[in-house]
Amino acid sequence: SASPIMEQLIYFHDHSLMIIIMILMVVSYMMIAMIFNKYINRFLLEGQMIELAWTIAPAVILVFIAVPSLRLLYLMDEINTPTVTLKTIGHQWYWSYEYSDFAKVEFDSYMIPQNEMENNMFRLLDVDNRAALPMNTFIRIIVTAADVLHSWTVPSLGVKADATPGRLNQISFLISRPGILYGQCSEICGANH
Repeated sequence: SASPIMEQLIYFHDHSLMIIIMILMVVSYMMIAMIFNKYINRFLLEGQMIELAWTIAPAVILVFIAVPSLRLLYLMDEINTPTVTLKTIGHQWYWSYEYSDFAKVEFDSYMIPQNEMENNMFRLLDVDNRAALPMNTFIRIIVTAADVLHSWTVPSLGVKADATPGRLNQISFLISRPGILYGQCSEICGANH
């Protein structure tokens, strides 16, 4: 993964999937055992022990899923002291970026139209001006929008921030691998986003 947050998200996914597979195995075993069971008890009216078990067991399972999830939510919202701040403004249908820490650098990033693409480009992902961010450095992204709701997302970093007109949202992350990381708008804000 390209960031420690995404690595933790992958671990949480694997943890939840393991629990779900164990539930599937237990339920499948019980269904098969009930189908091939030859015993019949017409006089069974209540079973307090089984009702207690199928009330407590899901609660315990939910605790095993919720505790790592809450830890991960805390880690995702934690803002460390950033070295670099990038202001991101969503427009229909492009992003504006501003580096204001050192020299004031501003540029717009438009998606490359399909008729101008080359063979080594990715449709709906490649842009004309890429934002460059340092590796192994705490980065803060301040996200807003100029017109409608947008959502600035880089899936391989595990970051997503809603861009709302008139509101500043911030996210913090650390890039742990070099490379070209593709992002997109994750809102239905128009045709070319």
